[in-house]
Amino acid sequence: MTGKVLCLYNTASRTKEIFTLPQDVPEVRMYACGPTVYHYAHIGNLRTYLFEDLLRRSLEYFGFKVRHVMNITDVGHLTSDQDEGEDKMEVGAERMGKSVWEIADFYTEKFKEDLDFLNILPPTVWCKATDHIKDQIELIKRLEEKGYTYRTSDGIYFDSMEFPKYASFARLDIAGLKSGARIDLGEKKFTTDFALWKFSSTNHKRAMEWDSPWGVGFPGWHIECSAMSMAHLGETIDIHCGGTDHIKVHHTNEIAQSECATGKQFSRFWLHGEFLRDNSEKMSKSNGDFLTLESLMEKGFDPIAYRLFSLTSHYRSYLNFSWDAMENAQVSLNSLRKKTERFIEMSGEVKSVDAREWSSKFREYIGDDLNSSAAIGILNLMLGDSSLEDSEKAALVKEFDSVLGLRLLKRTKKLRRSTEDIAKVETLIKERNFARIAKDFAKSDRLRDSLLNLGVIIKDSKSGTVWEWK
Repeated sequence: MTGKVLCLYNTASRTKEIFTLPQDVPEVRMYACGPTVYHYAHIGNLRTYLFEDLLRRSLEYFGFKVRHVMNITDVGHLTSDQDEGEDKMEVGAERMGKSVWEIADFYTEKFKEDLDFLNILPPTVWCKATDHIKDQIELIKRLEEKGYTYRTSDGIYFDSMEFPKYASFARLDIAGLKSGARIDLGEKKFTTDFALWKFSSTNHKRAMEWDSPWGVGFPGWHIECSAMSMAHLGETIDIHCGGTDHIKVHHTNEIAQSECATGKQFSRFWLHGEFLRDNSEKMSKSNGDFLTLESLMEKGFDPIAYRLFSLTSHYRSYLNFSWDAMENAQVSLNSLRKKTERFIEMSGEVKSVDAREWSSKFREYIGDDLNSSAAIGILNLMLGDSSLEDSEKAALVKEFDSVLGLRLLKRTKKLRRSTEDIAKVETLIKERNFARIAKDFAKSDRLRDSLLNLGVIIKDSKSGTVWEWK
C-alpha cells in the first residue's frame, strides 16, 4: 500500500490489482446488477449496494469520473437459476393482488427510498429490463448468427460448451459436471447451458411477453445485463459488480454470451460483495422471512447505523447480523455525531503535516481494496488528535465522509409530521419506557438518541414521558 493508487480485488484473477483506465477512456464504465422488483429488498441485498456505493465513492475519491449503470429486473427472472419455475414477478403480483407492472413500479420506488435512507448515491443511469427487450433480442440474434445457440421446445438456449473459457471465471469443474450429469436435462445439451429466450406456454397467458423472431415469449434472466450494459457502456466495461452468489451462474453466463457475441473482453474488473448472515445462514427472500430496512427503522435504528455496521466489515467477508451488533452500531454512530456536530457548517482545509498524515493514512486504507473498517478507525483516531485545529478536523471529516457516506456534517433529517410518523415516535417511546422498567438502560439511552436523531425531544417526569418536535 502506498496511498497513491487504488487496488481492487479482481474476482477474475483472484488477486488485488491496481485500478487504472485505458488511455482512451475518459470515465469508469461501471455496471451493477440491480434488484428484481417482486418484493422488498432485504438488508442482505442492501449490504451489496452499500459495498458498491463505497466502491463508487472511492473511485471518485481517487480522482476518477464514474458512469454508473444499474438495472431493474422487472421481467424474466424465474424462481430457479436452472431456467425453471414460476416468474418471480408473477409470484409477487399474485401475492399483492396487483398487476406485474404495478408491483414493479411499487418495489422499484421502495428500493430507491431505501437507497436514499442509506445515503447511497443513485446510479448515473437506471435501466429497466422491459425497456430493453429490443436490445436483448438483437444480442440473441448475434449469438444465433455465430452458432452459439440451439432451439428446444421451450426456448432458445446458449451452448456453453462452445465457449472454451466458460469454466474459467468461476473455476468450475466441467469434467466433474460431465461425469455427474443427470439424465433429466430434458432437451438441454449440458447442465450449464442456459435460456436466452423462453417461449410462452400455450396453456397459460403470461402477464409479460413479447414477439420475437423465435416466437412469443420473454428473455432469460442473464441476457438483460449484457444487453443493457452494452447499450449504456459499450461492449467492454471497466467494472462489473454484484453479490458472490452471482459468480457461479449469472456472471459466468454474462461473460460467455457477451464475449461470444462481441469477440471482446466483457469487463476488465469484477468485484463481489459477500453475504450478510443471520444465525449463520445467508439472508434470502425465498422463504419470505427476512429483515428489511424498514424493520430496523421500526425498532428505532437510524438507517445510517446499518450503513456504519456494514462498513465495519470488509466487503469480501461474511458479516453476521444481530440486534446487539445493531445496537453497538447505533451507539457508535451517535458517538461520531456528537464528536463531529461542532464541525457542521465549519470551513477549513488540511494544512499541517499532522493533518496531511491523517489524510494519507485514510487514503492508504481505502486504496487497499476498500478497507472501510480500518478507515473508520483512522477517522476516530483523528478526532482524538489534540494537535489538530478544529478547522482541520472539519476538513478531514468532510474528506473522509465523502467516502464513508455517514452524513456526519449534515443535520439529521426530521420525520415528516404525519399521523404515521407520530405513531412511529410513540412506538419508540413505549419501547423506551419498557426498557427503563426492565432497567435496560443501554437500550433506553439508544432509543432516546434515536428519537433525538428523528428531531424529537423527550422529557421524563413522575406522570410519564412527554415529547415534542425540535
